[in-house]
Amino acid sequence: MNSNPATIITEPAKNLNDTMIAVEWHGNTDIRINTKRKRPVLIQPTDAIVRITGTTICGSDLHLYKNEISGMEKADVVGHEGMGVVVEVGEKVANIKPNNRVVISAIIACGHCEYCQKKMFSSCDVTNPSKEIEELYGHRTSGTFGYTHLAGGYDGIQAEYVRVPYADINLLQEKLILLSDVACTGWHANELSEVSKGDIVGIWGCGPVGLSAISWAKYRGASRIIAIDCIPERLAKAHDIGAETINFKVHKDIVNKMKEFVPGGLDVAIECAGFRCTNTFRQQVENTLLETDSIDTLDEAIRCVKKGGRISIIGLFVGMANHFPIGAVMEKSLTLRGGPAPMQKYWVQLLTIMKSNKVDMNLFTHHGKLEDAGKFYKIFDKKEDGIIKVFLCVGDQCESHPEKY
Repeated sequence: MNSNPATIITEPAKNLNDTMIAVEWHGNTDIRINTKRKRPVLIQPTDAIVRITGTTICGSDLHLYKNEISGMEKADVVGHEGMGVVVEVGEKVANIKPNNRVVISAIIACGHCEYCQKKMFSSCDVTNPSKEIEELYGHRTSGTFGYTHLAGGYDGIQAEYVRVPYADINLLQEKLILLSDVACTGWHANELSEVSKGDIVGIWGCGPVGLSAISWAKYRGASRIIAIDCIPERLAKAHDIGAETINFKVHKDIVNKMKEFVPGGLDVAIECAGFRCTNTFRQQVENTLLETDSIDTLDEAIRCVKKGGRISIIGLFVGMANHFPIGAVMEKSLTLRGGPAPMQKYWVQLLTIMKSNKVDMNLFTHHGKLEDAGKFYKIFDKKEDGIIKVFLCVGDQCESHPEKY
């Protein structure tokens, strides 16, 4: 069943009397705290209003911070990971009630279109009316909280309150905030590449998503995991989880270094770095003049996997890239898959695993208040102070551990 995407309302309505604190984008590296932004209100009968108790800064938020993705407008509220307490629901919301503690899916799905029925929630056909995205990709993608008007123009979650469309499908009655995005995305990377017992897995990028992917690869029985990054604290965390590590600032030729580690090649390569990662001067020049996305890490991954190997792309790529090694994909009989995680598909399964403490998802290194967001964006962008992931508590009662919210 397909719905007319023109019926979805993405522009926020405002309560003219009540205000809130929100994190707004005002241009390249210009993040501001607005203490008098109007609160959102219910628009559709399937909406809920959630009072946010905790939110995070995702690595992909840095693309917006640096103005690397088009479609942002001044004073847009950012952020797509969060949890909180439901304060109001529309008349057609059946499963979510006021006072429920909830985690919010980063991606917004309708729950009833053709793709949602197949549990391909991140391909929802209803929640993103962007004509530009449809023209660029040939089809629509799902909406996303706080992630440009190319993703629907929804207000983000780095705020005291947020309107959640289709609340029954986009809210989970739980308070494990990593289920909002990072835990599900790391699992999805393993699902796309079908990581299974005995596999040798290489993971490019040890940010929060990469570390999540490492944890899930270990849980799924990978015999060896080799992690590639250049930030010492991230490599140390990857090692603590159980990965062997390669610092690409020390070892410039990753392909030859990987042959020393695994002479026969990797069974699986997972790309978690995305389009910002440029390892070569050629790529830096072309990013400036000719293209939007760097494929240095993806090129390495393709050359490091064995014949018949599997590759998943979970790092963010948005546009075009030059010098894609299509010949290697063809001649080595590789399988390459990618895509945003359908968070809702994995919630029940991953919630059970995470509550059993069988996987290391201890990714938070920094804690602060929502009002500190500007400071933490700068630290996160510069990769200073050993930062891996920051938790921002919202409201008067701030505790040190996210799981307490």
